[in-house]
Amino acid sequence: MLDLSRARDRMVEIQIAGRGVRDRHVLEAMRRVPRDVFVEAEFEEFAYEDGALPIAHGQTISQPYIVALMIEAAEVKPIDKVLEVGSGSGYAAAVMGQIAKRVYTIERHPSLAEAARRRFGQLGYENIELRFGDGSKGWSEAAPFDAILVAAGGPDVPAALKEQLAVGGRLIIPVGDKERRQTLLKVTRKSRTDYDEEDLGAVMFVPLIGEEGWSEDGRRSATNHVPGKSRGQTIPQMIADAAEPLPEFDDPEFGRLFDRFAERRVVLLGEASHGTSEFYRARAAITRHLIEKHGFTILAVEADWPDAAAVDRYVRHRAPIAAAEPPFQRFPTWMWRNTDVVAFIDWLRGHNEGKDFATCAGFYGLDIYNMSGSIAAVLDYLDKVDPEAAAVARERYGCLTPWQKEPSTYGRAVMTAGYRKCEQEVIRQCRDLLDKRLQYVKHDGHDFLDAAQNARLVTSAERYYRIMYYGGAESWNLRDTHMFETLAHVMEARGAHSKGVVWAHNSHIGDARHTEMGIMREELNIGQLCRQRFGDECALIGFGTHSGTVAAASDWDGDMDIQRVRPSHRDSYERLCHDAKVPRFLLDPGRHEALRRRLLESRLERFIGVIYRPDTELMSHYSAASLPQQFDAFVWFDETSAVTPLQPEHGNSGLPDTYPFGL
Repeated sequence: MLDLSRARDRMVEIQIAGRGVRDRHVLEAMRRVPRDVFVEAEFEEFAYEDGALPIAHGQTISQPYIVALMIEAAEVKPIDKVLEVGSGSGYAAAVMGQIAKRVYTIERHPSLAEAARRRFGQLGYENIELRFGDGSKGWSEAAPFDAILVAAGGPDVPAALKEQLAVGGRLIIPVGDKERRQTLLKVTRKSRTDYDEEDLGAVMFVPLIGEEGWSEDGRRSATNHVPGKSRGQTIPQMIADAAEPLPEFDDPEFGRLFDRFAERRVVLLGEASHGTSEFYRARAAITRHLIEKHGFTILAVEADWPDAAAVDRYVRHRAPIAAAEPPFQRFPTWMWRNTDVVAFIDWLRGHNEGKDFATCAGFYGLDIYNMSGSIAAVLDYLDKVDPEAAAVARERYGCLTPWQKEPSTYGRAVMTAGYRKCEQEVIRQCRDLLDKRLQYVKHDGHDFLDAAQNARLVTSAERYYRIMYYGGAESWNLRDTHMFETLAHVMEARGAHSKGVVWAHNSHIGDARHTEMGIMREELNIGQLCRQRFGDECALIGFGTHSGTVAAASDWDGDMDIQRVRPSHRDSYERLCHDAKVPRFLLDPGRHEALRRRLLESRLERFIGVIYRPDTELMSHYSAASLPQQFDAFVWFDETSAVTPLQPEHGNSGLPDTYPFGL
């Protein structure tokens, strides 16, 4: 169960104080007001995350930081009388009510106004007065005000609001065009006729609708303003100077560039998407070199154990399990059933030819046992008994990722009553499926999943399936902890001096402690756990791209499409790499201290999984990170192309039934 009080304290410490808000009244008020009361019940688990959340009528509750920023800028004090334009859920008014003597707030949606009024009553906030009306005209009967805060952008500062300021009063308002690009202004009344204006930076708000605002209808939306800082203009040039150009994949020099990591016990190779050919081919070239030249014998991948085990049998020249279905038959099939993976698997089989079984390089799956099969079972069941719940499940599986911040996603992932009613039957079906799959391996003496491991798995299965069913941070942490523990078991089974390579998404292999997912939501990952276990004996290598194409779906369990990757965001690490104008390179910040220091500042980083939604890319696929702390090195391809999914024409006719893929 989520500790909401602790989550609220972390929100204040990390999201608000950590970004520079210093006013003790604001910080104390944010600690006291329960944001979870101001969101819909279904979103309670997300109440203290760093972003907007839906409320009624398609509206949103603003990001906590922007609330704190505006209140601090307005210099709200305990003796003040304050006006808020745009009550929304009532959260900002509630926070100000903990500071000011009296708060007046106006909302143009009557149902929102009534809901906020009920919340104030429920919490015993008696110094807040709310009414329905046109906020652009202010509240003349209650004027003058010591502070006025406006949560929507107008074409200019409404004269009525300026007139209702007391001398010395402060007005905080976004001003600019209708496309949600505004300047946050602080207007201070110096005398009856004189006003000072201060530019607080660029922001994005919805239009202020009203007599002294915009005339057309519009929806209220949350803001996510972070005051801009000028980027060092020399960083791309510093990257260009430090960049080590990458040769072609089949050039032996490609692999030799990574000799610096050859003495590590574990080398983790990431990817910025699950559908980019260059990432697969680069990882294959690096892994081939480490296996051939440096004695690595383990390749552990972000895949289900039983599917990877079928491939392992193939590459180590073992007979297939009778009646077992071909691997990687369920969504997302293209992630491992693609021509780049097949080329590497065929190479690995050839490399192992004639070697003793104990010295062969193996192919292992790290993921929760039969995860994709379990998800498929959930969706199949829900499709039959409750299609609405099935739609919710697809959203939760596809979008509650560590980098996801798009509010509408949460709206589509609300758990209905029917969804909850299906829980026990879904868990029973998942357990039955697990029991059947375990039968396939129980007679296999070479499989490291021995009786004790099986017993641990079965004991924890129900907890995992329940968490998996509902999704969220706990599901992520359980999954990555399982993957790390599986890696540790494999390495133990292969011997004290074994060395391994991991292929997984950047979100799994970059140290979570230096990313938004770890700092804001206490999510961990394999990279973090490897550093904690192996220290300097592990290397975390991230991958990135500026643009190109990617194989991805728009929803979980949806059809794969070849999609165009949008050019990287101007405030991202990817844009810095693109502006270096080196097409493909290895960046090793540890060898360039001045550059490492310049890159330490947290910036946006792009994450594309098996789902890609370019229309909401900024909110759906970018998250903040400190790249030189997250990774030990970074591999860059400016322009990339989608993987080629495996088709029947790619089968190897020299093997019976084209084992292991069954083409």
